[in-house]
Amino acid sequence: MQKANIVLKFLRHFFTARHTKGYGVHSPYLFNFVRFVIRERNKYYLYDDIEKLRSQLLTDSRQIEVTDFGTGYNRSRKVSDIAAHSLLPAKHAQLLFRMVKHFKPVTILELGTSLGLSTAYMASNSSNCRCISLEGCPQTASIARENFSKLQLKNITIVEGDIDKTLLPVLAELNKLDFVFIDANHTSRALIMYFEACVRYVDRNTVMVFDDNHWSDDMEIAWNAIKKHEKVKSTIDLFRLGIVFFNTDLNKKDYKIRY
Repeated sequence: MQKANIVLKFLRHFFTARHTKGYGVHSPYLFNFVRFVIRERNKYYLYDDIEKLRSQLLTDSRQIEVTDFGTGYNRSRKVSDIAAHSLLPAKHAQLLFRMVKHFKPVTILELGTSLGLSTAYMASNSSNCRCISLEGCPQTASIARENFSKLQLKNITIVEGDIDKTLLPVLAELNKLDFVFIDANHTSRALIMYFEACVRYVDRNTVMVFDDNHWSDDMEIAWNAIKKHEKVKSTIDLFRLGIVFFNTDLNKKDYKIRY
């Protein structure tokens, strides 16, 4: 039932969104972002390394105990099952890479490491970039660390534990956010709480990206609330990902784009 609902939501998005290379986007700042980041089709060498790792994870038969603070119960899952159903698709993960390449954040904060492929895409841009990723499940975090080691990424720190409890101390330590990717507890309560905690540390150059905004009616409630927040200036809805800008030169406007 949920899968059918997502399909209907996607069709609604598809037929109401712009199929644009930036034309129709009035802000030069966002026009360049759409044309040269979202629509860029260059293939970077590291894509192959990370996607080779994805292929290995899709055949990894190891069974791990998944700690889920969102639902409140643990369950046993194969790594291959997590790779098949929980990882961000390649084209969206590669968009995260291009966004980080474009905005050049010094610090990246990720909520929800999973097996670490999205983390790897973001952290691969520069060894001088610091990436802090919060993950609730210790065994999932362990697999992610294996993956970072295979990719020789040394600029990633995983903070384990219930994100509801670990987020505030991490934010206090960082003090300022450059780039944030949120892919954690898929409830409006959690998403709004994460956003409200993070928004206190943004400036005009901060960019936030949210995964699965249309995953459920409940998640859409949170996404709509975020778009209306007084600090949010413009948003881009790609259906799977929602991108939020705080640049005070932008007019308050929400864009829907096919991707």
